[in-house]
Amino acid sequence: MTDTTAFDWRSFLLRWSGEWADSLPDGETRGEDDEAARRDRWLGFPPASEERIAAMEERLGRRMPPSYREFLKVSDGWRHAGGFVWLLAGAEDARWHHNESGLADMFEEYLDEDAGPEERREADIWRRGLQLDVESDITHVLMDPEDVDEDGEWAVYTWAGWRAAPPERYANFLEFMRDMHREFHSLRAHRSDGEPVFANDTTRKLDALVEEARLEALRGGWERAGTALDEAKEYGRPRAAGLGDQIRRLLGQTHMVYFDGLVTDPQYAPELLPPLVAEHAAHSYRDDSTLTFHLRGADDDLVALAYATLDRVRNGTYRYAAAGPFGEAVERARELARWGDSDGAWRTLMSALPLWEPLGPDHLAPLGWLADPVLGPLLTEERGRELLSTPRGGQGGEAPSPAAGLDPGGLAWLAEPDPGNNRTSYRFVLVEGVEPEELPERLTDGDGAVLNEPMTFWEARHRSRQNQREFSSYDDRALMAVGRAGTGWSFAFDDDPAPFHRRRFVSPAAAASAGTRAVVVWSGLRTGHGEPFFHLSAARDGAEQYAFTYAEGEIRKSGEIPRALDPSRFFGGLEDVAEAERSLLEAVAGEFGASLPRHALVNGRLHTFATRSWTRPPGDGETYAVIGMHWGAARPADGERAEDGEPAEG
Repeated sequence: MTDTTAFDWRSFLLRWSGEWADSLPDGETRGEDDEAARRDRWLGFPPASEERIAAMEERLGRRMPPSYREFLKVSDGWRHAGGFVWLLAGAEDARWHHNESGLADMFEEYLDEDAGPEERREADIWRRGLQLDVESDITHVLMDPEDVDEDGEWAVYTWAGWRAAPPERYANFLEFMRDMHREFHSLRAHRSDGEPVFANDTTRKLDALVEEARLEALRGGWERAGTALDEAKEYGRPRAAGLGDQIRRLLGQTHMVYFDGLVTDPQYAPELLPPLVAEHAAHSYRDDSTLTFHLRGADDDLVALAYATLDRVRNGTYRYAAAGPFGEAVERARELARWGDSDGAWRTLMSALPLWEPLGPDHLAPLGWLADPVLGPLLTEERGRELLSTPRGGQGGEAPSPAAGLDPGGLAWLAEPDPGNNRTSYRFVLVEGVEPEELPERLTDGDGAVLNEPMTFWEARHRSRQNQREFSSYDDRALMAVGRAGTGWSFAFDDDPAPFHRRRFVSPAAAASAGTRAVVVWSGLRTGHGEPFFHLSAARDGAEQYAFTYAEGEIRKSGEIPRALDPSRFFGGLEDVAEAERSLLEAVAGEFGASLPRHALVNGRLHTFATRSWTRPPGDGETYAVIGMHWGAARPADGERAEDGEPAEG
């Protein structure tokens, strides 16, 4: 807690006054009083005597808080408190506000019936507060006699209608005045060309602090650097915001992160434009006006680069590249990540980070990779801290402990709820000894089947449905993501399968196993609707070896099932569905030595493709429905009637 009574008000106010006087262009003073203040280098007034302060307190019926009393003893009022309060009250002008502004009524209108006591108390400050603003740009400054700390300090509240923000609270009058000094600095630091250079002891001290923070950040001391940069940013120092935003973005923060002053510099744009553009693309809904706003001052070439990057981000073709050994590691990491090895990709990047070279003196870390559709999902807050803690850019320091891996290994994690508790059914195919890009040949009927570019499941389903014109009740073409399933295996995974129809289901294991082994798992033990089910089948060299299906409370099996996978071991009583599922998945992982990458499947982007149907064609006498989307009309087939846009079964 600040000792407000020991604060050196005179030195602080003298420094502020001198900085203000030196910063004024000719003819900018508001009148004779300001001109005199400029000549005298003093924004204040003569000090208030103890008797004058006591008389004020008798008039108001309250003893003033300590920091305001100490201020009055040095200056009985103040001119230009920040940029929007032109005259601040001394002992004679301070008065109770008594809702003179009508703001109590306005704020109370916004309160709903669930508003708590604190919200109601803040609305009522306009009735009980002590008004300190005498002349201002529609800005109110009130001290609250009921918001008092253990030292007797009153909180200060400010509000300006043109800011469209709730009242701002300061712990005491000293903190308010310090912030007004910072506001004065911030406004002067962004003055137009031709005005006096705003340089003084405060700015020189802060600029030195920014430079030291930059070096500290490159040494891995991002927390200390961030604190220093935040302080300098509040004073409007030109480099502080752009440097601090780099730290914030790597911690996963995106709100109000614009790389101010750096993103429009062609030297840094290749690294800073992509993450800014990617955040814009994620929330813009095709309204690109805000992107232009954050590129104010950029030349035509840079604006063109921004929009070209935006197109690549939106269509998923942006690829991050960097120079030197770190750039080579980026390519290796992307190759690992696009097949699901998120942990391996991250370790590859971190191993090369000490060799990373900044684009210029205000570049703290690689950031362009955040917009890369494959590399961007690698970031977590913990990993961001690891990156920021790693010495780089030619600076020495101690390497941090590696962040924990995100993939637990094995398959048992599938039995756990996903972040949105949406994964109630899933199915996957494991194929041994083949690369992921070979899976379409094994799981589709068409020649030349290819993988889509890496995308999320949501993006892949959205794109697939855009191009689909007919929907058959017998067609169950799975949209699957592919990758590597540990050592020696590849996988194809569907996180939102169609309903399971045991009588029509055809396992793709045999077709996928030509010249090798393949395993199919389809679990619906936690669907929440219908009977729980679980299917497993294994094949070798194009022929099924064994299989079992648990459905409708019964087990149907064929072939010689290994003891470790015997379904009777798991579905005896089935009192705990989650435990049965977990145990089965652990057994499958143990039997085949395969695993699935949780982070890539849940949070990442992977290559996808659509398989052949997992259900057999209709037999003689079986009917089915086809929904044809032609000019918005539904077209039933084979005499079946489709309702509510859903396929009907025969």
